[in-house]
Amino acid sequence: MPDAKVPVGPGYQVPFAAAIRERAGIATGQADIVLLARAMLRDPYWPPHAARTLGAEASWPVQYLRARRQDRIYRKR
Repeated sequence: MPDAKVPVGPGYQVPFAAAIRERAGIATGQADIVLLARAMLRDPYWPPHAARTLGAEASWPVQYLRARRQDRIYRKR
């Protein structure tokens, strides 16, 4: 819809997210992303740390692979 007018402003996507959650049977909450953002501000590597805690491996963007730590041991050249 190239001619669609989308009212952009603070919280403009909240009603869409609430509708999707309601249809999926997920509890609605409007501030959950704020908690995630705060965690990521405290720890920029929160996604891979959370994945490791949950027993999963987080995928890394290709351009970051050289800087990725392998079990806290750096590879020597």
